[in-house]
Amino acid sequence: METTLRSIPLFSQLRESDLWRIREATVSRSYPKDSIILFEGEQAEALYIVLSGRVKVVYVSEDGREVILGTRDKGDFFGETALLDELPNPAHVIAMQDTELLVLRREEFRRCLSEMPGVSLGLLRALSRRLRSQDDMIRGLVLLDVRGRVARLILDLAERNDGSAVPKGITHNLIAQMVGASRETVSRTLRELTTEG
Repeated sequence: METTLRSIPLFSQLRESDLWRIREATVSRSYPKDSIILFEGEQAEALYIVLSGRVKVVYVSEDGREVILGTRDKGDFFGETALLDELPNPAHVIAMQDTELLVLRREEFRRCLSEMPGVSLGLLRALSRRLRSQDDMIRGLVLLDVRGRVARLILDLAERNDGSAVPKGITHNLIAQMVGASRETVSRTLRELTTEG
């Protein structure tokens, strides 16, 4: 377990004794594909770290449409926003595939922040990267047309994966939810981009 914890960026700079304390404070939970892990509006109970699988952070409109705010893959975490600001969860989190999570309860998370400066620094680094990513996404929504947003997302997904290929399971519908367009428009755009090489 220490090796697994060491591979998680949030914990990568911790001493062995701190990793042992975190291992003792966490539990592993499995969620099948399409299960809701967190509900928007509920009170925060824990920090969740993705050990395997992928989840999406989404807003769901009253008519059932999803807007994907982001995805979290192996080594990423979620649930921190509501733990830090003590407000309800800002969005739903849904398993995109069978997913195993490491769960750190609220009290233990706060104890880690106050007693382990490495966790606090890791959290700040990760949140800064997310903020930059969200800024880029907003810039794209404002300045790019659908074609530009789709192209940028494909490049970003490939970069986050292996540098050259989009991860498996990314559908046209999923891309549409991530760029704020219809599935039909995304399918047409992808055909055009493929035709143009």
